[in-house]
Amino acid sequence: MRDPDPLDRLRDIRGLVFDMDGTLVLGDRLGHGLRPLPGAVEITSWAARRGLPYVVFTNGTTRTPAQLATIMREIGFGLADEAMLTPASSAVRVFTRRGYQRVMVLGGPGLAEPLREAGLEVVRPSAGQPADAVLAGWFPEFTMPALEAACHAVWAGAELYSCSQTPFFAVDGGRALGTSRAIAAMIRSLTGCGLRVVGKPSLDALRSAADRLGVSPARLAVVGDDPELEVPMAHRGRALAIAVGTGLGGAGAAEGLPSRRPHLRVRGVDELLTILGASDEPQRA
Repeated sequence: MRDPDPLDRLRDIRGLVFDMDGTLVLGDRLGHGLRPLPGAVEITSWAARRGLPYVVFTNGTTRTPAQLATIMREIGFGLADEAMLTPASSAVRVFTRRGYQRVMVLGGPGLAEPLREAGLEVVRPSAGQPADAVLAGWFPEFTMPALEAACHAVWAGAELYSCSQTPFFAVDGGRALGTSRAIAAMIRSLTGCGLRVVGKPSLDALRSAADRLGVSPARLAVVGDDPELEVPMAHRGRALAIAVGTGLGGAGAAEGLPSRRPHLRVRGVDELLTILGASDEPQRA
């Protein structure tokens, strides 16, 4: 059977999952100086007026979801705390379902606090700390003692998780290097352990967004700039994959990724808003 037309699918969506950096906003590598991209405030306002629920999911863990939502409101977005998700959000979903109690966090408060709020015990990477899981996130302060502690935890039976395996994320003026992938690579190289990603493009991340929205993944549209993140995540959950050309999504960004092509490609969320607005128009006879 032929796949449904993307515009027909777009008319039937029941929720939106927006990427943050490079899709709705741009800032520096620490998430400072955020500014909305063209059409970003408008498309989220349109969704709210129409009663179409949405969440914003960023792989960044420099701040908690609530802190990020506050910043987004300060620059003009009408974003509730519960509409902001990070890999910490999906990690909580995974860890509680697996019955974990102690998590060694390779990251800062932005990653650790949501886990604590969910009732998980967070342990720092120091010698002799047992853990059920080791979670790697944004951690530029990573040290050799932290590496040793994480490896010993894994050798003792802890499972390794990463917030993201993408090497870069979009910032004003280009791209910045992530830390999750590098840290996880070091631990895997030394221990030979497996790895589970809880941020984008994992199905765990999409399911976390779907749970928050109360919508099945297949009825969602995922909007993002990174062809290695949002597009494959959407395909894994049979959601509608929409790629924007802002951030990391410039011309040729998806070349060499034939199995991860978006269902719909737009210049930016401003163009997507135009398409969505047009889809609201009554059909002409």
